[in-house]
Amino acid sequence: MAELPTTTIIGLEVHVQLRTQTKLFCGCSTKFGGPPNTQVCPVCLGLPGALPVMNEQAIELAIRAGLALQCDIPPMTKWDRKQYFYPDLPKGYQISQFDLPICVDGVLEIDDPADPEKHRKIHITRAHLEEDAGKSMHDETAGSADSRIDLNRCGTPLLEIVSEPDLRTADECLAYLTKLRETMVHLGVSDCEMQEGSLRVDANVNLEIDRHGEVIRTPIVEIKNMNSFRNVAAALDYEVKRQYVEWEDTGWTIKSKGKRTFGWDDVKEVTYPQREKEESADYRYFPCPDLLPVRIPRERVESIRQSLGETPGEARERLQKQYGIKAYDADVIVSQGREMVDYFDTVATHCGDGKRASSWIQQDVLRTLKERDENIDSFPVLAADLGNLLSRVAKGKLPNNRARDLFKHLVEKGGTIDQAIEALGIEAVDESEMETLVKRLLDANPKVVEDVKSGNQKAIGPLIGQAMKQNPNANPQTVRQIALRLIEQAP
Repeated sequence: MAELPTTTIIGLEVHVQLRTQTKLFCGCSTKFGGPPNTQVCPVCLGLPGALPVMNEQAIELAIRAGLALQCDIPPMTKWDRKQYFYPDLPKGYQISQFDLPICVDGVLEIDDPADPEKHRKIHITRAHLEEDAGKSMHDETAGSADSRIDLNRCGTPLLEIVSEPDLRTADECLAYLTKLRETMVHLGVSDCEMQEGSLRVDANVNLEIDRHGEVIRTPIVEIKNMNSFRNVAAALDYEVKRQYVEWEDTGWTIKSKGKRTFGWDDVKEVTYPQREKEESADYRYFPCPDLLPVRIPRERVESIRQSLGETPGEARERLQKQYGIKAYDADVIVSQGREMVDYFDTVATHCGDGKRASSWIQQDVLRTLKERDENIDSFPVLAADLGNLLSRVAKGKLPNNRARDLFKHLVEKGGTIDQAIEALGIEAVDESEMETLVKRLLDANPKVVEDVKSGNQKAIGPLIGQAMKQNPNANPQTVRQIALRLIEQAP
């Protein structure tokens, strides 16, 4: 039997961990990677008598996110207790927001994957603040059933962004998630590192099947445990096929099973049932008696709106036009957040060469940040210093290889460029001195001269290496130019 016309209905719930130094209702650190159960206190452990105190920065970041998503910011929001029992939720409830979320009725516009010339508006129902639960770690060794709980994450501030069921394909979901992540990182709302759990995605999916004029809707399945965008796409593709086969196998007799929660096994690449989906009544929401409602003055909202600055799209377009860099290079810089855009602006302005600045940031700065596990705002090489260093390279005062030596010294030792030059013994090389060196090398390497005269200019490479070995301050480009000139002048 041919497959019937089918429409896929997808809505996404994205949990974004806010970029705060401390948790939502206490002063414990939110830093990732600490030893288990060391970043906890009576408040996030839910001990008797401990009372929550609101983190004002979380409110600020939530409003920034909401405004970027074109949400309305109501004048008042409040906190609610969401009751459920799980080993990594020590209080037995989660402080969240139910009927008065901090952000409502937004929209995120994406490029249509089926036609890049078109755009699609994905509507956002709400974005609400809540505290995170802990982390359960299950020992799946044969014969073992141990589970361990790490409560470091308990109380970490999350912004849950809930879309309308406007998405139709896995590709659209990837476009939405990519745009959402880019926006949150650019605004400094979150670092959105999926491998650290600071961006987590749940997908609600079901099918509308047109069976000869009768529209059949499969029950909604919420898919969890997706830890990468690739897994989101794979899980959605699998679940769409699974739902169709399930309903085909029933002979179209089952009308509803209610909402269900499925997990995603990224090893077997299958979805699997976990539990029947709870409704809001099952959580027994009620206003949190320990926290007052939050009033948000219009003046504050407008002040935050004015501080948003350019969007990621506007930043990409400006960098390409202002500095002449490629779209890909602008994408890489913008994807690192606004701090990186500001850093690049300063480097490019001081060195006067946007392409060179872009290359160094992508190759050297980003690699070093990753190696040192640092952010650009704590990077030891100031943007103005790197710009001045690259300016010397651009003017031929400093060879590229020595500039990298200086860069490494500045990263590890700090100080000024002049101090680094003195410490490394870098000296300017007189051109006549360099010409003498090149003449001596050419005399010692007649085969190089012969090959270059035969049209193989690449043959000069080993000679450049010898020159730099004898004088580390030699500029490779200068050596090349002198050698070609002397070979051309030779009889």
